Amino acid sequence: MDWAEKYRPAHLADLIGNKTAVLQIADWAKNWTTKSRPLLIYGKPGIGKTSTAYALANDMNWEVVELNASDQRTAAVIERIAGGGSVTASLTGSLRKLIILDEADNLQGTSDRGGAKAIIECIKNARQPMILIANDLYGLSPELRARCEPVQFKALPARSIAPRLKYLCAAEKIRCSETAIHAIAESAEGDIRSAVNMLYASAIGREDITDSQVHTSQKDERTSIFSLITALFSRASDEELLRLSFEVDDTPETIEQWVEGNVHHLPDTTSVDRAYRALSRADEYLGYTYRRQYHTLWRYATAIMLFGVAEAAGGRGIHARIMPPERWQKMSTAKKQKAIRTVTLNRIAGMIHVPQSTLRENYLGTIAMLVENDPAGYARSMDLDADQLNFFLNDKARSAQIIKSIAQEEKAKEKEKEPPKKAKKEKTPTVEKVQETLPVLPAEEEPREKKPPAKTQSTLFDGF
Repeated sequence: MDWAEKYRPAHLADLIGNKTAVLQIADWAKNWTTKSRPLLIYGKPGIGKTSTAYALANDMNWEVVELNASDQRTAAVIERIAGGGSVTASLTGSLRKLIILDEADNLQGTSDRGGAKAIIECIKNARQPMILIANDLYGLSPELRARCEPVQFKALPARSIAPRLKYLCAAEKIRCSETAIHAIAESAEGDIRSAVNMLYASAIGREDITDSQVHTSQKDERTSIFSLITALFSRASDEELLRLSFEVDDTPETIEQWVEGNVHHLPDTTSVDRAYRALSRADEYLGYTYRRQYHTLWRYATAIMLFGVAEAAGGRGIHARIMPPERWQKMSTAKKQKAIRTVTLNRIAGMIHVPQSTLRENYLGTIAMLVENDPAGYARSMDLDADQLNFFLNDKARSAQIIKSIAQEEKAKEKEKEPPKKAKKEKTPTVEKVQETLPVLPAEEEPREKKPPAKTQSTLFDGF
């Protein structure tokens, strides 16, 4: 078993760093009620987000129900696993069940279609505590963020990681030099899991770890495309540009698209023209590479592209934000639209029991006219979201407004179904207060002495 799993913290007290965030999570758990919002733990990978959630469950004696990105997180799956778990009690004797949705910011593609909406529904109806875990806070929809209580986890400093590495060496009876410990802690860049994995890789088959063994198993530090683009617009040498291009984990074709996407940052049209000439020439060599399957030509394409654009830039630097190629954004939008169209057609085809091809060829126009005439009614009956309704209306603002109105109506109906609150019972007034409120009657005269009743025959024989 690798050390990251073997020495995973079992309790909140065992966690390293992020003390403020851990205290916030502990307070949330202790004071949790059905009205509490779910936690949203976010931060870079490897800094203890998931470990914190499991340690919390262990400390609180809560059962864990987890759903992560390796699962198909469709609406049906989330409703079956997380949705059912969020409203039912534990069968193992635990006080509660903790619903953990890991990598919540990776809901994408057709396999996760409807997943975000299903998570929101789970949050609305939850009767058990929930924790969402994400690397990127803004990778989640605004509606989902608004329903959660955010908790930020920050990267761990090397001075916090080093003592943990020393503890692992002592537990495994391995001698590791102080320099090696600090080298691993620094190269991990705040990632405690990466630091433990580097130490584990260095210690395999050894009882002593020196600096030389550590350097062979350090974290893979590849040059990013941003470093290459920055050097391209600066006064970097040709050798430096080639070295950076070899270290970037991208093909020359991808590098060319990045360079082309940022050429417009050049200050004048003459420089832009010269840069595009170099890019077009490099593109010819890329075409030769794929047609002839002679990948040695990649070197020529890379050299022509980098040296030509660098000469056009003239070392003046780039003074704007480096952006990915615009075509990628268009491709992403087209891919999303295709996914929406496929899911919508599949749903309607299943409802009217016809193949999707038949629906598309013969009935789609008629259905679009019906939806146009009564968008709210069809959105309710077919359970469409804003994107799916927009597929028929081609009006994003109108579609969003209709779906928002439907959601508000549903909330109003739910409130009407809620039992009315019992009126407070009025306190029974005391005898003294009642007497105070009664009117004062005039005093009556003393009664005159009454004569004894005359003895009648009935009274004479009463004794007999």
